Amino acid sequence: MAAVENRLRAAVAVTDALVDAPAAHLAAAGGKRLRPLLTLLAAELGEGPGEDVLTAAVAVEVTHLATLYHDDVMDSAPLRRGAPAAHEVWGNSVAILTGDLLFARASQLVAALGPDAVRVHAETFERLCLGQLHEALGPADGQDPVAHYLDVLADKTGSLIATSARYGAAFGGAGERVAGLLARYGEKVGVAFQLADDVIDLSADAATTGKTPGTDLREGVDTMPVLLLRERAAAGTLDPAGARLLQRLGTDLSDDALGAVVADLRGHEVVAEARALATRWAEDAVAELAPLPDGQVKDALGAFASVLVDRLA
Repeated sequence: MAAVENRLRAAVAVTDALVDAPAAHLAAAGGKRLRPLLTLLAAELGEGPGEDVLTAAVAVEVTHLATLYHDDVMDSAPLRRGAPAAHEVWGNSVAILTGDLLFARASQLVAALGPDAVRVHAETFERLCLGQLHEALGPADGQDPVAHYLDVLADKTGSLIATSARYGAAFGGAGERVAGLLARYGEKVGVAFQLADDVIDLSADAATTGKTPGTDLREGVDTMPVLLLRERAAAGTLDPAGARLLQRLGTDLSDDALGAVVADLRGHEVVAEARALATRWAEDAVAELAPLPDGQVKDALGAFASVLVDRLA
């Protein structure tokens, strides 16, 4: 991971002094580095992390960073990783173009890994965009909103985590069968991770998460707890407290009003239901590992999935 961090700093560096600050902004702010960590871990199923694995690990993190610049503009998020979001410092145009620049950097890294890696990266990039588009457009008429949301999470979060695991297994020499298995595992891990984030967004403060609680609620994006409220309302089983929450979510929320809604939603039983759903997705991800030989790597991959949900404790 130390080698990945050094290469990451080089990958986001720009010789133009004006551009260097926004390009390095989010990388310098830190982060969990889950995607490159998973790439390195998956490589241990083969020969371990060589040069190509390190390149792939940096590429998936640079791709992830690029999406964050765009996401924060779309969400009007003031904070990211405990620091002001790039658009808050340099404006929307610079933030969007910086995200584009980092996508280009990631593509350059992947190009060194060969045509198959380029194809996988392009397919992943397409899914990232489709996930964001489907989130913005909402479910089609007659489509189950919960199922639609899970599809969105699989695209906008699961796809890149799946690619991170696939790259590690493939470039670590574990073979195509294992790479496919790890991709399925990674996608389910990604959905579990985002469902856990939906709960954490309501239960933790900005000092803990590095993000402003309730940002999605303010922007009118229904995360899983709200979708579960709406599902109960459609079925006629929603309690009065939940009905009042839905009514308040349909209004413009000031900072104080948003805080009150977050606090009340945090205490509703749909949050426990969303937590349980995150746990089930993590368990399904671990089940994908069954064909792997027993050992430290398999155990670590299982722990990787579990710890994403254990953050909810």
